[in-house]
Amino acid sequence: MSQQVWAAQALESFDAVVSATEGFRSRAGQRLMAQQVARTFSSATLGKVDEESGEAAPKRSIAVIQAGTGVGKSLAYCAPAIALALSRGTRVLISTATVALQEQLVNKDLPALAALLPQPFKFALAKGRGRYVCKLKLDRLAGTGEAEEEGEDDLFAEEEAAARAKRPRHETEARIQFYSTMAQTLSKGAWDGDRDSLDTPPEPEVWSPVAAEGASCTGKHCPAFSQCTYYDKRKELVGAQVIVANHDLLLSSLGARVLPELDNCLLVLDEAHHLPATALDQFACSMDLSRITWIERLSSRGLRIGALLEVEEIADIPKHSAQLRQTLQDLARIVMDVYGAQLKSQPSAWGPARVRVPRGELPEQLIAPLGLLAASAEGFLDALRAISKALRAEMRDKPDEAKRLSTLYAQIGMLAPRLEELHATAQLLLQDAPEGAVPAAKWFTLEVDGDFIVVKAHASPILPGTTLRNHLWSAVRGAVLTSATLTSCGHFDFFLREAGLHGDEATTTLEVPSPFNYAAQGTLIAAETRADPKNAAQFTTEMVDALLHDIARVEYGALVLFTSREQMRQAVDALPTAMRSVVLVQNALPRTQLLRRHRERVENGEPSVIFGMQSFGEGLDLPGRLCESVFITKLPFAPPDDPVGEARAEWLRAVGRDPFSELVVPATAIRLAQWVGRAIRTEEDMAHVYCYDKRLTRTSYGQRLLKGLPPFALEQRAPL
Repeated sequence: MSQQVWAAQALESFDAVVSATEGFRSRAGQRLMAQQVARTFSSATLGKVDEESGEAAPKRSIAVIQAGTGVGKSLAYCAPAIALALSRGTRVLISTATVALQEQLVNKDLPALAALLPQPFKFALAKGRGRYVCKLKLDRLAGTGEAEEEGEDDLFAEEEAAARAKRPRHETEARIQFYSTMAQTLSKGAWDGDRDSLDTPPEPEVWSPVAAEGASCTGKHCPAFSQCTYYDKRKELVGAQVIVANHDLLLSSLGARVLPELDNCLLVLDEAHHLPATALDQFACSMDLSRITWIERLSSRGLRIGALLEVEEIADIPKHSAQLRQTLQDLARIVMDVYGAQLKSQPSAWGPARVRVPRGELPEQLIAPLGLLAASAEGFLDALRAISKALRAEMRDKPDEAKRLSTLYAQIGMLAPRLEELHATAQLLLQDAPEGAVPAAKWFTLEVDGDFIVVKAHASPILPGTTLRNHLWSAVRGAVLTSATLTSCGHFDFFLREAGLHGDEATTTLEVPSPFNYAAQGTLIAAETRADPKNAAQFTTEMVDALLHDIARVEYGALVLFTSREQMRQAVDALPTAMRSVVLVQNALPRTQLLRRHRERVENGEPSVIFGMQSFGEGLDLPGRLCESVFITKLPFAPPDDPVGEARAEWLRAVGRDPFSELVVPATAIRLAQWVGRAIRTEEDMAHVYCYDKRLTRTSYGQRLLKGLPPFALEQRAPL
């Protein structure tokens, strides 16, 4: 079948779904997006291509689509993509940034679509292994509340063991009861083993000891394999034509065969503006230079298990282990000699003290120890791989001993990832950027844990685009990236660079405007202050006065967005008594409770104002009276003040470029567009957006920011 026929049929499927959906309004922008999705996915070459036999090189096809609020983008990509996948005998992989969108797709959008498309399809939600319980771990903990303490079977890191030692007896007993109840519920089939399906998902420190982990999992050789939730869910993925995942899982599982192969599926990245930040998080690494007793434990386990299996490669483990411990101690000492004064002079209230290595150029005295560390870690890892290989062979040959062998495998697997991370961090720290090339960000941190001083080393790439180009786009054949905010100041360039698609000939862009009549439905009120926003104290005092004056007139729902906790605290403190009952403050209640209370008040005809920060500025859907006003207290600048951002800004300045214009303004434009996007959610909404930062209308970069906002009617207000 030709590309044109595939595309035409996919668009027909979209049209049929729209026609069959009761009360659904046809939208020109939505159909335009569906058409682009169909065209993109029909033209990509999927599957293996044998170029040596004369087959043409595979064609890549990638579309970057900004779809404004109200376009209905999930239907615009789901209907044509699924129809095409069914025609082409392939699968659709949808990746999102938030759990809320995953749940919307799996619980609402895909079931509705499955009922309307003539050809049946199955869909499934893919989660990381750590979201599921490990039955072996749970069974062990359900008996004692802990794993085997202080012995060779202790599967916990020493800092976790120390925390257990300090835990009050009643808390230990409560944990035993919790794990026991969890095990009983699982065995009765009343719980499916998914952390997210528990009535009250446990805190990370409670869940972590029973979470499934790849490094300690023996797969089909595990005695609990037939009852394993994770592998049951994996089977669902195998039979599904549509898989919903998230950006973290997509990037962390590259090459791991957890998700469909990217050269043979149709990839949709929704909430794609989050992809660059996710990439930086995924490819950053760190190592602890202070807490190192795990190395001795890993060494003794490796020697003991390797000897049982007669693995010759274990002979050098003692040498590698001793070298690693000594080198980490040397590195910690050198870091404190070089950076100790800077680290100790920083206030501890703001988290770990931190010092970044300028230009990524390590002091000479750190280079030799890091080289030794990398070499020792590599030798140690080679020995562990030989042991793991022998263990898997033994499990295959002796299934009756699966439980004992699985425990041995887990004893090494629980600690081996630390060694891998140590090796990766040393390598990235040693990476020298040739002249003109982009250096990695490198930094050290110091924090106090009780009486213990913890020194850590960190490294990260600084350009997400380069990382994504090398690791993701090199494998992808057909992809659609979409979000309501992919342009910045009216252009796609910033996102394309960040996402690694700038200059990629396979990439096309499309901007689909919102169907809303912003000029008629909304007003942007630029409410100026006399004080310059850079003068934080004076500005905040003046801004709070203006804010209180404005929110006193709120009749139904409103949202106030702050750029700092201190700014929000001052506004809360200034609230008059009569207004305190109207305001709901982020973190004063769990998010779901806070939003429920807000809806109840508005439905009862009462005013309700939410005070929130960045997480309330994105993804919050409060249509109609639930949000008739949005108040932006200050432009949400995202200055590059983290080590990666600082390193990138430093590199840009070094090559004669301006970080503020290239990084800060475009990133702020996307964030501001998200914040403003909370105001108008339907074609019937009427709303006001207030911004108290005069830089929006008084500066040249403010004019750039305005270009990226919906075309509201603009009203300028002099200081009160």
